[in-house]
Amino acid sequence: MMIRPCTVWTSIAQGDLHRMLKTVRASAMAATILLSLAASPALAEQVVVTADHMVDVLAGKTVDHPAIFITDGRITGIADARTVRWGSDVRHIDLSGKTILPGLIDMHVHLTSLAEVGGYQGLRYTDSFWTAVGVKNARITLKAGFTTVRNVGSADFADVGLKQAIEEGQIVGPRIIPAGYAIGATGGHCDGGGLPPSMDRKEPSVVDSPQEGRAKVRWLHKYGARVIKICATGGVFSLGDAVGAQQLSFDEMKAIADEAHMLGLKVAAHAHGNDGIRTAIEAGIDTIEHCSLADDETIKLAASRKTWFDMDIYNDDYILATGTANGTEQESLDKEKLIGRLQRETFRKAVKAGVPMLFGTDAGVYPHGDNGKQFAKMVEWGMTPMQAIQAATVSGAKALGWEADVGAIAVGRYGDIVAVQGDPLKDVTLLQHVSDVVKGGELVE
Repeated sequence: MMIRPCTVWTSIAQGDLHRMLKTVRASAMAATILLSLAASPALAEQVVVTADHMVDVLAGKTVDHPAIFITDGRITGIADARTVRWGSDVRHIDLSGKTILPGLIDMHVHLTSLAEVGGYQGLRYTDSFWTAVGVKNARITLKAGFTTVRNVGSADFADVGLKQAIEEGQIVGPRIIPAGYAIGATGGHCDGGGLPPSMDRKEPSVVDSPQEGRAKVRWLHKYGARVIKICATGGVFSLGDAVGAQQLSFDEMKAIADEAHMLGLKVAAHAHGNDGIRTAIEAGIDTIEHCSLADDETIKLAASRKTWFDMDIYNDDYILATGTANGTEQESLDKEKLIGRLQRETFRKAVKAGVPMLFGTDAGVYPHGDNGKQFAKMVEWGMTPMQAIQAATVSGAKALGWEADVGAIAVGRYGDIVAVQGDPLKDVTLLQHVSDVVKGGELVE
């Protein structure tokens, strides 16, 4: 006999029905709570870092006896180690006798390049060799105290791969802002030169119109670039071009900058010659790299526009000292001899004129891990030690748009900290020998 549904429901007293529904709701809520507890992460790890002194780059002074509290990788508190106490469940990183600074930022590196392999020698290696090189260089760079880097040019999106592997914990390295391919004109610094026409091809990096520039920015962004790099002029290591000659037009630079900014990306311009530097500033490029031959008017323009200069004034020493031993072509050495001293003079003028300055080394042109050697050159050519340190910390963070994350030992930012023996404000060369590195609250072994 078929029983109608209404017969079943009407046979239950209204009060009983309410009790049943209440029980079902309670059971469902309990199940939800249990699932939530099962899915919740373990208790947040707490770390405290103590030292004798701390360079406060925001205030421009030294603080004694700091205690930096870090929870799940970010700084949650700063106190006086002499007056504060912490429990046994807080992991203590004791840097007694040392001075701590924020993790350093190098705004111009090439992790997948080797200074020891120059010129045509690079053609001896298969493409994937350079990604493997990047794994080693990433670790070396981090151990040198640089917890954040901007990688401004890498073939095959190798820098994107390094970034992903580091974030997934597969390899050790700094926080990476990758550019992927650097964008340039046919036959320019970002195009593969020095080969015969029979081996010609259009490189993925090449654009020859504003429209191609816009499309290339979209393509790079699609595959993981988080900064856009352009080649506005010739370069030292590109064969067959003039180091100071402009290679992209204003319209091309402007189209690239506008497209990148629409996507929330910053733009860096390789530029040695004055015309290329000035055009890049006028096109709205965020940071100008090298800046070797900027004249007084262009320096004034950069100061008034608050356009960042990112000048690699150490590597001239290495390039000229090694000569052709690493395979560097004589043509490249001649270019370096032409601009090296002039670049340092430009640096001095830019500092004096109030141009906002960054710390960028072009690591890969000289050996990775020696990044800290540039601090002494920056002081030699016009900066105070504090200004040089700020260029590699708070200024770098601002130029990246990462002020909430890196560049200072401050609440809310990542627990990225480096330590040296002694006072780097008295002897900036101490930053060439970082003794300890903490990234996200973890001591790098």
